Amino acid sequence: MPTSFPTGLATLYGGATFLAERVAALTDGAFEITPYAGGELVPPLGVLEAAQNGTVDAGFTAGFYYLGKSPALMFDTGVPFGMSPRQHNAWMNEGGGLELMRDLYAEFNTINFPAGNSGAQMGGWYRKPIDTLDDIKGLRIRAAGLTGSVFAELGAVPQSIPGSDLYPAMERGALDAVEFVGPYDDERLGFQKVAKYYYAPGVLELGASITAIANLDAYNELPDVFKEALRTASAEANTEMLARYDALNIAALRRLIGAGVELRSWSEEIMLAMQAATDKLLDAEAAKDENFKSIYAQWKAFRDDQILWSSVNDGAAQSFLAAHRG
Repeated sequence: MPTSFPTGLATLYGGATFLAERVAALTDGAFEITPYAGGELVPPLGVLEAAQNGTVDAGFTAGFYYLGKSPALMFDTGVPFGMSPRQHNAWMNEGGGLELMRDLYAEFNTINFPAGNSGAQMGGWYRKPIDTLDDIKGLRIRAAGLTGSVFAELGAVPQSIPGSDLYPAMERGALDAVEFVGPYDDERLGFQKVAKYYYAPGVLELGASITAIANLDAYNELPDVFKEALRTASAEANTEMLARYDALNIAALRRLIGAGVELRSWSEEIMLAMQAATDKLLDAEAAKDENFKSIYAQWKAFRDDQILWSSVNDGAAQSFLAAHRG
């Protein structure tokens, strides 16, 4: 099971090892899955193709790395100004999302299992302050999926680079900025050594869902108890990864600020421009692709209801607590 992540990321790559350990435990060691770091067996962004072709049996990756295969795969991972992990899980498990994504992955001879989530990601690391939209123009930034396209709409030059290559690219000046995950992972990769300005909130990635995939032919050969173990272990990994991020990120952020990192917030002007660019890109893709249009319409209706529910209850409560912690 190759992954798209380096072993140094104890949360992302750790999700693959957790899944493998749980599968083994649930089957008394009879069902073995061996994870590999990104690049060991196949390129970090070539996991889906390797599983599709049967080069490997399975993979641990993110759907939005493969928009060249199908732009609708972004809905498996997350969309700018989209849903929180909790809302995404509701869509996948109770809102018809998993069925839509299973149909999509089947086109690539694979089956998918939600197996992790990063939670809301940060807005990225920048060598210079980003105070206005003009500051984004010409910016060489690592940004994956639709996030990269949003930055392109605002005049930046996005690049899709695996996590293991990001620090060297920033160090030698090949990148001006990098959008990766959040404080815990970003600290481990050392971005604080090559950029000073760290932006929030992560409106472009309110959560990034990680996916375990299996080659359909290999999966169909599994006994039913192994299939159930894979499903159960993936669900556990999904919960475990998000819990780890939520527990670890705040301590890492405190360390980063203590080391001299300057935490900044996006201006409303920039966030509104990002949102407008996102809507434009999604509408343009829907106009070209009927399958994308159908998934987008269903996803958007569910998201809008979730935003409404959050604004009435728990989201409103969180906003109050943030302003009045007592």
